[in-house]
Amino acid sequence: MSATAADLGLLRLLQLASPTLPIGAYAYSQGLEWAVEAGWVSDQASLSLWLVEQLEQTLANVDLPLLVRLFDAVEHDDAGRLATWSTYLLACRETRELRADDCDRGRALARLLRDLDVAAAGPWARRDDVPLATVWAIAAHAWAVSLRTALISYAWGWLENQVLAGVKLIPLGQVAGQRLLLALAPRIPELCEAALACDDDHIGATLPALAIASSLHETQYTRLFRS
Repeated sequence: MSATAADLGLLRLLQLASPTLPIGAYAYSQGLEWAVEAGWVSDQASLSLWLVEQLEQTLANVDLPLLVRLFDAVEHDDAGRLATWSTYLLACRETRELRADDCDRGRALARLLRDLDVAAAGPWARRDDVPLATVWAIAAHAWAVSLRTALISYAWGWLENQVLAGVKLIPLGQVAGQRLLLALAPRIPELCEAALACDDDHIGATLPALAIASSLHETQYTRLFRS
């Protein structure tokens, strides 16, 4: 019995969101390491608050609505719009560290897709200004993943990596990490639905605490994660 389109879509979602995807998502803490050092995040409850704030602000109002537009640009082979929204997304990154994180993972995913014979990713593998969401949209389109599935997998990949970072840094037990994922996962479909309805004028968010934590992490004396 052959796989259905829905089956393949699910498998592609799992492949894109898997921590084994070799794009270096585990290398950055996105300011969380300094937040732990400063005592802002110290247990499961405070980590949950830290992540919810980012889910409901940055992910919901920046990454996911822009992924909708990037996906549409890829689907309609509109290179101009793809470049415009990619630039816009990078402009929303408030620190050098957050921009470097995004571009490093975007470039790594572009190289991976190029090696997996996704031709559209090839040009992005040679660029330094490629956000992850742009290449995520290219992968989703090439693998016939639906837009909603692409949104869910992107948000889940972010959440899982941040929880894993928190488990290492605080530290938390693995069970606490799984509890967090179970508790926060139901928010993702809701945020994806909101992103689908978001208009251009409402794209944007700022999280001063995240920007401060990311900036100070660049000079933190001892670090597990890159800056």
